[in-house]
Amino acid sequence: MTDVTERAQSPAPAPRKRQTFADLYHERTTFQFIAHSRRWAIISGLLVFVSIAAFAINGLNLGIDFEGGTQWQFTTAKGSASIDDVRDAIDPLGLGDAKVLIIGSDSARVQFEETSPAKQENVREALAKYAGIAPDEVSITNVGPTWGDKVSSKALQALVVFFAVLALYLSFRFEFRMAISALLAVLHDIIITVGVYALTGFEVTPATVVAFLTILGFSLYDTVVVFDKVKENEAKLGTVPGDTYSAMVNRSLNQVLMRSLNTSIVAVLPVASLLFVGTFVLGGQTLKDFALALFVGLIIGAYSSIFVATPILAALKERQPRFRALRERSAVDLARAASKTAKTPARAGAAPAAVATAPATPGDTGPEDVDPEDAVSLDGPVNAPVDVEPTPAAPSPAGQAPAMPAATRGAANPRPRQTRGKSKKKRR
Repeated sequence: MTDVTERAQSPAPAPRKRQTFADLYHERTTFQFIAHSRRWAIISGLLVFVSIAAFAINGLNLGIDFEGGTQWQFTTAKGSASIDDVRDAIDPLGLGDAKVLIIGSDSARVQFEETSPAKQENVREALAKYAGIAPDEVSITNVGPTWGDKVSSKALQALVVFFAVLALYLSFRFEFRMAISALLAVLHDIIITVGVYALTGFEVTPATVVAFLTILGFSLYDTVVVFDKVKENEAKLGTVPGDTYSAMVNRSLNQVLMRSLNTSIVAVLPVASLLFVGTFVLGGQTLKDFALALFVGLIIGAYSSIFVATPILAALKERQPRFRALRERSAVDLARAASKTAKTPARAGAAPAAVATAPATPGDTGPEDVDPEDAVSLDGPVNAPVDVEPTPAAPSPAGQAPAMPAATRGAANPRPRQTRGKSKKKRR
C-alpha cells in the first residue's frame, strides 16, 4: 500500500512531444528558431565568408558579353565533342587560353579575346576540320566590351533602385527595423549566390544577371510573408504571461512555416526541371545560365527568410526599451511560476499523512459527541464483534480505575454523555 501511495504521489515525467507532418501541415509546430539564432548566425557567417573569399581569389568567369572578344560555335559531325580535342585543334594557332564550352553533347563554343579577321578564318578552318564539317558551318561572333559594360552598369543601377524602393515600402508597410532586416537578408542572398558562381566557375552572362534580379523579388516575397504574420501577432503581445518579442516572433515563424515551404517548393520544382532537363537533355546553354542562378537563389532565399531576416528583426526589436522591459517582466513571471511549481510537490506530499491520522474505527466519531438520534443503537449487545484490534489500556495512576481502551468504544460502550442520557430515560 505504501509503494502504491508513493508511486501515485511522484509526478510522472512529461512526455517529449515530437513534431509530426500533421503538426507541420496544420501549423502546430513548436520549432525553436529564435532560440538558436546564434547557430544560424554562425552558419550564415561561414557561407558569406567563403563566398567573399572565393570571389576575391577566383573572381567570376565573365562571359564574352562582359569582356568582349570573338566567339566560334559549331556542331560536330562525329556525334560528340571533347574539350581536350578542341584545345588540341586550336593550340597551334595560339589559342591555348581560350574558353571551351561543350553544349549538349555534340556542340562546342570557343571564346577568345578579339582577334584579326585573318586569324578568325584560320581558327574556323581548324575547328571545321576537327568537327568534320564545312568552314561555313562554324559561326563567328564579335562582341565589344562596351556592351558588357552597359549591361553591368544598368544592372547595378537596377540593384540600387531596388534596394531604395524596398526600404521605402517596408518602412511604410511595416517599420524601419523590418526594412533593415529584409535588406540584410537580400544582401546575404546575393553574396552567397555570387560565391557559388565563383566556386564552381560557371560563366556569368546577361541571363545570369537577369536571374540575380529575379531572385531578389522572391526572397523579398518570402520575407514579407513572415513579417506580415509578426506584425499581426505583435498587437497581442503582452497578453500572455511570460511572453516576449522573441517568443512571439518564433510563434509567428511556426505559424507560416508550412506556407513558406510550399511557396519555396512550388518555385524550385519548375526551375529545377528547367535546369536539369533543359541543360542536360535539351542542351540549352542559355537555359543553364538563367536557371542555375534561379535555383541557387531560390534555395538561399527560402533559407534567409527564416534563419536570417527574422532573427535579425528579433535582435533589433529586443533592444527597444518597451520590449526590453517586457523581457525583464517575463523573467520575473517565469521565476515566480518556477518557485510555485517547486513548492507544489511538498504540499501534495502532506496529503497521505492527513489520511493516516483519520479515525480507523468505524464507531469512533472523533472528539464530537454522538447524538442520541444517530443510527448507532445504544441498546445493542455488549459483546458485539469489533473489527479493529483492541488497544491496550494506558497505565493509570495509583488509586484510580484504569482507563477504558479507546478501541472498545463503540455502540456497546457509550461515552459518558451517552450514559447520562440513558440514565435519564430510565428514571423517566
